[in-house]
Amino acid sequence: MPAAATTPTLGLPPHIAACLFDLDGVITQTATVHAQAWKQTLDPISPFDPVKDYDEYVDGKPRVEGIRSFLAGRHITLPEEQVQDLAERKDHLFLDLIHEHGVQTYDSSVRYLHAARAAGKKLAVVSSSKNTTEVLRAAALDHFFDAQVDGNVAEKEHLQGKPAPDTYVRAAQMLRTPPEDSAVYEDALAGVEAGHAGHFGLVVGIDRAGQAEALRSHGADVVVRDLEELLQPA
Repeated sequence: MPAAATTPTLGLPPHIAACLFDLDGVITQTATVHAQAWKQTLDPISPFDPVKDYDEYVDGKPRVEGIRSFLAGRHITLPEEQVQDLAERKDHLFLDLIHEHGVQTYDSSVRYLHAARAAGKKLAVVSSSKNTTEVLRAAALDHFFDAQVDGNVAEKEHLQGKPAPDTYVRAAQMLRTPPEDSAVYEDALAGVEAGHAGHFGLVVGIDRAGQAEALRSHGADVVVRDLEELLQPA
């Protein structure tokens, strides 16, 4: 983007008033924990690659939809009851892992959050996880955001999960900011696609897995390896 159209500390067009952040892989380093839990859950069904399969089938999606996507990719059909059981198993494994090892954040992302707050931006966290509150609490970031749309909210309000834009649109509504004046921050292809589908003012793709071109092709306006890059002076 042209230097004149950016804010020196955040890398945003000047009209952006709200910042909507995915959680896993953007703020917290729990994507690898999720991948580990997915592998333990799905390996007995079909070998699960914690990088390729995670990115392609489950990242950013509600648990049940992730399982359905993985099974479809493997041409496997299971009874719905077993799909639900697998989703529950994955959830329990994930919680066991974060209780055992804790939750790490990306330091640069936390700095970005504080810079965005200091700049007067409204902040929301948008995650498909039903454990968002617990993860934020473990990361000492609970009560930091002005709005939270997670798997529990999506289920209660019948919102479609990513790649549908519903959860991001709902977060913008909670912040009373139109999508065109809001920025989406995502590391998942499904999440970037959701931001693009919702016609948000800016979709930032964070490339944690060497998939910059895929993030762009799914709708990212800007791709960075780390939010530190957006904190640099214009």
